[in-house]
Amino acid sequence: MTPTQLRAFVAVARHGSVKEAAQELEVTEAAISGHVAALRRELDDPLFTRATVGIAFTPGGLRLASRAAEMLGLRDRTIREVSEAGRGRRLLRLVTSSLFAEYCAPGLIQLFTSRASDLDVELSVRPMGEFAGLLASRTVDVAIGPQVPAAADELVRSPFLKYQLAIVTAPGTPTAGKRIRPEVLRDELWLLGPSATEDHSLTHRIVRGIGVPETNQRIFQSHAAALEDVKRGRGIGLAVMFAAADDLAQGLLERIDVRGGLQEGVWTAGTLPGHHATSAAGELMRFITTPRATQAMLHGEGATIGHFKPSIHVTLWS
Repeated sequence: MTPTQLRAFVAVARHGSVKEAAQELEVTEAAISGHVAALRRELDDPLFTRATVGIAFTPGGLRLASRAAEMLGLRDRTIREVSEAGRGRRLLRLVTSSLFAEYCAPGLIQLFTSRASDLDVELSVRPMGEFAGLLASRTVDVAIGPQVPAAADELVRSPFLKYQLAIVTAPGTPTAGKRIRPEVLRDELWLLGPSATEDHSLTHRIVRGIGVPETNQRIFQSHAAALEDVKRGRGIGLAVMFAAADDLAQGLLERIDVRGGLQEGVWTAGTLPGHHATSAAGELMRFITTPRATQAMLHGEGATIGHFKPSIHVTLWS
């Protein structure tokens, strides 16, 4: 079996469609079918059959889909490590939630890379639901978000930083300075960062808990941009408490007195266990729980995230 054949099968497994797999890989459907046919002959297993809706995998097909992603990930990792050895540099690939990427990642990465002169860090922002798959396929080395999916039992997880989100507004607005019932806020205009589009985020949980209709939500390219409009009195929003402390103290923002208006989350780092993890991943997992790392995350400068859907921001630190 070749990497090209495995890549084709993984794409079919991911999309449940030969046509969509061909579109992703930018080849013909005949090419995808040919690669799958070669795997069927070599493994003596039909792998999948067409169903009324999509395709149905055999037990062997499901096993191959999981193993093929892992094999391709190991291949890519080996190529990368050989290249790194030749250049004398290592690469650590992180995937994080948008909120962490904006407020905490820059300070953490700057301090972490200052301790290792041979290390570059690549950061991407992806939906939380993809974290376990990205780790399993070795596409990334460490995933950081509100939590690592509970179903991913093979992962090593480390909760490392608590944070609070508060519902805020500008002083002098109708919702400022008085006790508000949660249902009243449903009719307000909510100015939100990209984390509002992430199903597992604390932002999404708060907005959904209050029952804010999508018509009353405006999503900005960054959380900081959303809060700038909140300061101008154009709506209400959510603020990370440690990042908004100065604005609250200076009276530029005011917390709304409402039940559920202040909620706590915990950021968690996840990676593959034992020898499956890269050395740089192990170093970060140990470092991220230290007091120095906590201070760097709390006091580092924010970074603007690009397009919110999909929200992907890639940066190299060295």
